[in-house]
Amino acid sequence: MERQVTVALVGAGNRGQTYARWVADHPERARLVAVADPRPHQRGLVVADNPGAAQFTGWEELLGAGVEADAVMIATQDRMHVAPAVAFARAGRHLLVEKPLAPTEAECREIVDAVRATGVLFAVCHVLRYTPYTDLVKRVVDSGVLGEIVSVQHLEPVGWWHYVHSYVRGPWRREDLAAPMLLAKSSHDLDWISYVIGRRIAQVASFGGLRHFRPDQRPAGATERCLDCPVEAACPYSAPKLYLPRLRERGAVWPVSVVTDGTDEAALLDALRTGPYGRCVYSGDNDVVDHQVVAMELTGGVTATFTMTAFTEQTHRQTQLFGTHGMLSGDGERVRVHDFRTDRIEVLETGPVGGSTAADDHGGGDSGLMDAFIRAVATGDGGHIRSGLDQSLASHLAVFAAEAARHTGTVVTVPAQ
Repeated sequence: MERQVTVALVGAGNRGQTYARWVADHPERARLVAVADPRPHQRGLVVADNPGAAQFTGWEELLGAGVEADAVMIATQDRMHVAPAVAFARAGRHLLVEKPLAPTEAECREIVDAVRATGVLFAVCHVLRYTPYTDLVKRVVDSGVLGEIVSVQHLEPVGWWHYVHSYVRGPWRREDLAAPMLLAKSSHDLDWISYVIGRRIAQVASFGGLRHFRPDQRPAGATERCLDCPVEAACPYSAPKLYLPRLRERGAVWPVSVVTDGTDEAALLDALRTGPYGRCVYSGDNDVVDHQVVAMELTGGVTATFTMTAFTEQTHRQTQLFGTHGMLSGDGERVRVHDFRTDRIEVLETGPVGGSTAADDHGGGDSGLMDAFIRAVATGDGGHIRSGLDQSLASHLAVFAAEAARHTGTVVTVPAQ
C-alpha cells in the first residue's frame, strides 16, 4: 500500500484549487499541509476542503516556516514560477509545476537546471498526456495498425467565449503579463503531438495574429462596458450573456468563480460593472493572437500542422493521424480507425471523461496527472510521471521556436535540449 504524501500548495487560484481538491478527495493517499497565496478568500477555499492546512501569504513565508512537506505544487501565474520552483527544489521538495514552466527559454532552463542538480521528482501540468482519450490514441498508434505515422493534423478549438474570458479580459490577455498564446494555452498541444507520435519536434514555421479583438473591429455605438452598451444584445461576446446563465445553471464555479468571489447575481453584476470581465472585448489592452498555425517537422521526417483558433465552439481537441497502413480521426471522446489493409473501420470509445474545460477535469487529465504525481512521490518511482524534465523542456523549446518563426517569417530549428 502506498504511503500518504504530504503536499504544500503555492498559488490558490483555479488551478491550485483543482489540485488541492483532488488531495482532499484522496485522504488515504495525500494530505495538504499548507497553502500560500496573498488572497485570503482563495486560501480560505482551499482550507475549507483541506481543514488544518496552514496558511501563508507567500511562498517565501512558507519556505521560511520550515513546513514539512514531501512535495510542493506551484500554481501561481506564469511569470511567478521560477523563484519558488528553484527555491523548493533546492530545499529538496518534489515539484509539480503548472504549465507553462516560464515565459522564456532561459527561465525554463533555470528551473530545469535546479531540478537536475537536486534530483527531486518533477512534473509539469501537461494534463493532456494523462487523459483516457490520450491513452486510447497512443494505444492505437503503438499497436502498429496505422503503420508508420507520416503526418498529423491537430486543432485546438479554444472556444469563442473561453478565449474572450481568459485571453481578452483575463490574466493571459497580454504577452508582457503572462506569455504568448501559443505558450500559455497551446504548449499542451505541441507537447501532445510529440507524445502520441513518440518523436521530437525538430523544425517549425508559424503564422498568426490578432485578427478580431481590436479597436478597429468595434461595432458602432458600442460602449466601454457591456452592462450599459446599447448593442450588447447583438454581441456574441457579451459578458452578461456569458456569465449570468452559467451562474444560474452551475453556480459559482469556473469561469464565474474567476470573475467574482461572490456567489449571487448581485455580486456578479457588480464585478461586471467595475472589474475587467465586464469590459468591451474591442477596447481592452489585450495583444495575444486569436488565431495561429504551426507547421512542424518531427524527427524521422514526420510532418504535422497545428491550428489554434478562438472562433469555435468550446469542445475537445480534434486530431487526424495519417499512417502508411491506416488513419485515425479523434474528437477527444472517441477515435475512428480505418485500417487500409482490411478496409475495416472501427470506432473506439474512451468512455465518460467529462468536458474539455477546467470546470470539467480537462477530460480526466487533471485527475490523471495528480494520480501519477502522487504515486511517483509515494513510491519514489519517477516512471509514473509522463511530463518530466526532458519531455517538458522539449515542448517548451518547440513553442519558443514557433514564436520566433512567427515573428521572423522563417523556418526555425528547435534545439535538441
